[in-house]
Amino acid sequence: STKRKESMTFASVLIIQVYMRLLKSFTHQDVEAIENPVIYERRAARGIILDGKDILMIYTRRYNDYSFPGGGIDQGEAVEAGLLRELAEETGARNVRVQEAFGDFEEYRPTHYDGFDLMHQLSHFYVCTADRQLGQAKPESYEIKNGSEPVWVNIVEAIRHNQKVIDTKEDSMGLSIERETFVLRQIAREILGLSEEDLTFTA
Repeated sequence: STKRKESMTFASVLIIQVYMRLLKSFTHQDVEAIENPVIYERRAARGIILDGKDILMIYTRRYNDYSFPGGGIDQGEAVEAGLLRELAEETGARNVRVQEAFGDFEEYRPTHYDGFDLMHQLSHFYVCTADRQLGQAKPESYEIKNGSEPVWVNIVEAIRHNQKVIDTKEDSMGLSIERETFVLRQIAREILGLSEEDLTFTA
């Protein structure tokens, strides 16, 4: 049977999470063959902030990709509070309002945490609003080292860029790009009403 170490408990969780739909469950190829893994549990909250067809993303030079602002929820922290904290730290976004839940993305992926074979991460995505003009972000040292910065980008261009990185399997490709690109496509279709033709790219 699978061994499981609970890394965190979350007593303060929004009721809305119980009913949040599962967008996708994804297992990274590098962990598929692990038998009886010791699993690190992690929850994260990520913000979907749109201005027309522009979306607020984090561009990271190290991985050459666009990812959603957000991150891990601290122990004992309410999910919405964690989301607002992460958005402020990573983007400096002003007047952020959480509007509604969009869905969960579940993934099993490699982890760097000692004593664990893989990570089970559940990312909660929320539609938010915020001012177009950003304030001062307060990135962590590793984010600065990775060259991460908040940017407004056309959602189709973000999808096109990430998809090219996936298709060409760039050496620098990060573990999160498939999750982020999948959710970007869901947003483009469901919120912005874009068609499959709009989201189909040729080399």
